[in-house]
Amino acid sequence: MRPFRSIALLVAAVPALAFAQGASPAQPPAAPGPDATAPASPSPAEPPERPRTEREAPAVPQSQPEAAPARPAAPTVDEDDADRAPSSAPAEPSAPAAAPAATAPSDAPVLDAGEGPRTTDAQQQRLVNGAPLYNPNVNVHIVQKKRFADEGKHELVLYPGVVQVNGKFTNHVGTALHYVYHLQENFALQVGGQYNWYSDESDFNLELIDKVREQAQAASSLLLQWGAHAGVEVTPLYGKFAFFNNSLAQFSVVLSGGAGIGKTRHLIRPEVANEVEGQTYQVPARFGDTGNKFLGEVGGGFRVQFGESYAIRLEVRDLIYTARVDRVDGCNLADFEALEAARATNQPFDGLNLSGSCQVAKFDGVDPKTKKNYREDIILGRDLVAEPSSDVLNNVSFYAGFSVLF
Repeated sequence: MRPFRSIALLVAAVPALAFAQGASPAQPPAAPGPDATAPASPSPAEPPERPRTEREAPAVPQSQPEAAPARPAAPTVDEDDADRAPSSAPAEPSAPAAAPAATAPSDAPVLDAGEGPRTTDAQQQRLVNGAPLYNPNVNVHIVQKKRFADEGKHELVLYPGVVQVNGKFTNHVGTALHYVYHLQENFALQVGGQYNWYSDESDFNLELIDKVREQAQAASSLLLQWGAHAGVEVTPLYGKFAFFNNSLAQFSVVLSGGAGIGKTRHLIRPEVANEVEGQTYQVPARFGDTGNKFLGEVGGGFRVQFGESYAIRLEVRDLIYTARVDRVDGCNLADFEALEAARATNQPFDGLNLSGSCQVAKFDGVDPKTKKNYREDIILGRDLVAEPSSDVLNNVSFYAGFSVLF
């Protein structure tokens, strides 16, 4: 009979409990006793109000943890069942802890009111030189310093091809080698040498000699055999550019200047055909040594550096040297006058009073191969030194080469 009596008491207590809760909703429910039931869960029509959090810019919006589900009402326990219940019940599992909210970096961009972040990743919100990292164009607008410093480095430059670009009366092609020591990032010392393995009169000048028996003056047609100079190099501008979308190269504008010495020569006689006893011989061109001249150098161009140790140079340099010709093969005007007088009377040159630098052997004798009499060149040499000029000659050339930095 005891089970039926418990059910009857429970049925009679439910209406009374509901009436009491409706009459006094503001009073907190009493602590459940052994014969009382747990308070009912909140009505689904009125869900509990969720806490509101205000997001401060530029903080990343924090994810709100979901409201924990309402704990189900504890089942009614009969006093007889309570006697049979074990003394200790298993503890309820604790609710999982909410994940810590991600904190925005101190340099994250500040969003305007009503603007949502484009990304929730804290690392991608970091600013790079004032621009957000998630912007795909950031790498184009970033301005960086030079990747490789030049200060304290040595640079060895080889110019395999040096070609004259203003050759109206002369043509020069050669090779140059320069050494550059970078004292500072934009200032360096340089020492250079150049050898012109081809130096000759231009076709225009040779045509004048062949047709009208005239040639350009020494101030315009003096040839440079080799030169050596020392000076400085400055880099007023530098930058970088991208190629193939993935590689960067450093470029710089270089300006140079210096002074030195150069060895010159001049054409005395072009290549001619010599007829002796019905036989024709080809006589090569005859050049006379005009001595060493003061040499000045100015230039400018670009240097493109790939990596830390290699670079390509494209430059234009102007070699300026004096064009005064007062000696040919060491003989001055007085020497040529004495040689011409001896040649006209067919006298030997041994007893002539000549200067110590005059190379008489180059104007005496007969070439055994071409049967050419060297005495015929005396009058040509005298014409070169008869009217010496104080002008200067500009040898503008294009330099293309590569360098190694170490």
